[in-house]
Amino acid sequence: MAQRAARMSQDLSEALKESTKEVHEQAETTDFMMRFQKGQMSLHEFKLYLASLYYVYVALEKESERNKDNPVYAPVYFPNELNRRAALEEDLEYFYGPTWRKEIQCHEATQKYVDRLHHVGQYEPELLVAHAYTRYLGDLSGGQILKKIAQKMFHLPSTGEGLSFFNFPGVTNISKFKQLYRARMNSLPMDSATEERILEEAKRSFLLNIEVFKELQRLTSQGQTTENLRLEEPKLDLHTRGINRTHSPKESDRVQMRHQQMLPSTPLLRWALAIFFLATTVGVGLYAM
Repeated sequence: MAQRAARMSQDLSEALKESTKEVHEQAETTDFMMRFQKGQMSLHEFKLYLASLYYVYVALEKESERNKDNPVYAPVYFPNELNRRAALEEDLEYFYGPTWRKEIQCHEATQKYVDRLHHVGQYEPELLVAHAYTRYLGDLSGGQILKKIAQKMFHLPSTGEGLSFFNFPGVTNISKFKQLYRARMNSLPMDSATEERILEEAKRSFLLNIEVFKELQRLTSQGQTTENLRLEEPKLDLHTRGINRTHSPKESDRVQMRHQQMLPSTPLLRWALAIFFLATTVGVGLYAM
């Protein structure tokens, strides 16, 4: 009871930050996000991550639009500054190509998140405040760090292709905008019971994100995807040749023919060359140890 009284003496933004501190840390320290932060994520995993975000933001922004005139949500409705759907569509087309809608899939944990957003938007719209807070303010904060990591990890163009999700052209000053957003949150008309429900929903939002991260980790570690080995090609080529392109059959044949023409023409020469490569490989391995 005393804890609840203390919360009610705080601004909503402060109460949200404090009440979600533990679950927020849990989300950041999942295996999936730790590997992202360390720059150890594969391109394939990053694409799955963007696809899951797309489904979440489609649902969030549909319900935000539905409730844009609700007095408990309208003050924190900033579609021009915050909406992410269009940005994610740009990124998905960049990575998957023009047929990206047929390539991505809404997996179970992501669908659970989506279903919760639709339920809240239709039956408990005041709780959208919690979901908007955890998503958009997170994107404006830690998301900017993830952007730099992803750009370096995948050698993405400095012009921003593939990273539209992390860019907010409608926000000229992120720090000042976050201050405005928090001030709007703190002015929302609600009673103590509604505020308590929003705090609990914010925790639930983080837990839903954690389940998504765990599922993405399982999908990649168990190979339960339809991606093929082309996605693990050297990262250096990503910004120079387009990510989803492959050689045409004729071009592949030409490359193979050139390689064959470079091989020694006699068995004796081939044998000598093989011994040379074997000796070189062993030498490099010992040097690396």
